Amino acid sequence: AQGEKMKYLELLSTKGVISAAAGAGALFLLAKTILAGIKSPPYKPQALTLAKLAIEHQSKNVLESKELRGLLCSLDPKLDDYSKNMILHGITRSVYLLEKEASACTYEDIKLVASFLDDPDMGIKIQTLRALKAFTGIWKFRIRVQEFVPKVLQIVTDLWDNDIHVAGLRLLNALQLPDQTHTLLKKVMPALMEILLVTSDGSLNIWMKVRLTFSLKAKSTVLFQKVHSRFLSLFQTSRPGNLLFELLVFVERLCEGRLTLQYQSVPRQYNELSLHEVLFGEESRLADHLLSLIIHPEEEVQIQACRVILKFHLSICRLQHSVFFQHMQVKK
Repeated sequence: AQGEKMKYLELLSTKGVISAAAGAGALFLLAKTILAGIKSPPYKPQALTLAKLAIEHQSKNVLESKELRGLLCSLDPKLDDYSKNMILHGITRSVYLLEKEASACTYEDIKLVASFLDDPDMGIKIQTLRALKAFTGIWKFRIRVQEFVPKVLQIVTDLWDNDIHVAGLRLLNALQLPDQTHTLLKKVMPALMEILLVTSDGSLNIWMKVRLTFSLKAKSTVLFQKVHSRFLSLFQTSRPGNLLFELLVFVERLCEGRLTLQYQSVPRQYNELSLHEVLFGEESRLADHLLSLIIHPEEEVQIQACRVILKFHLSICRLQHSVFFQHMQVKK
């Protein structure tokens, strides 16, 4: 009787609920995907209006204003803070609006703008980050801007200012992080986790995209990172749907990482406050949050929650199989 009671309690456990929901989640995900395909309207390219054609014709034949070149030539560290701020703002605007002139810029121009990341004024740092973000819209400059990723990471993690965080994270989100930043990422990861919990909902979505990139660059270390006990509060249904979606994508990638042979073959000791224990530990409440998100008002969140449930359940089964196999080998 005692054994039957224990089995019943096990079925009621959080992981038991997740296991039971996995099959239903798969059917739900399949149905949602099929319905989304049926409901999507056929593609109909929009015809160009005469006004649009006129604007395009005018833009092709307009003479270069040389405005951007003039701003770059006037940018000087000896200027007062107000002048530097306004010129950097003008450069940002010109890069977005004057694509032809922006494409004619050089690596020296990029270095000149980036040099103002070292300016002591916070506002000038923010304008510099925005200007560099504008240059990433031109494909040939993206690799050049990547050279300043270490400096940008340092600014974002050293200065606790929301505008700095937003401008810096937007810039990082527009870049492919170089492989040589792996060591630096491990150092700044704790600070980035702190930013996640103190920043506003408006910039959390940007943060999560950058965080997802970091997790792919540092798969072997991201689960060791310490997080605040309030981390799972980010999964509340009251949060914005776009933020929940990015959080769920992040967790899905981590679940996929747990399915790799490298993860399963190497024994690891995780701190009780590590990201691994908060998400996948015995005391984790992640399963409860995932189940609540299945009925979220936004369909995108529902589907992504089902994806995570399936990956979560699969990772548990794979780990249980791995432990059983290792136990049998020891007995032999």
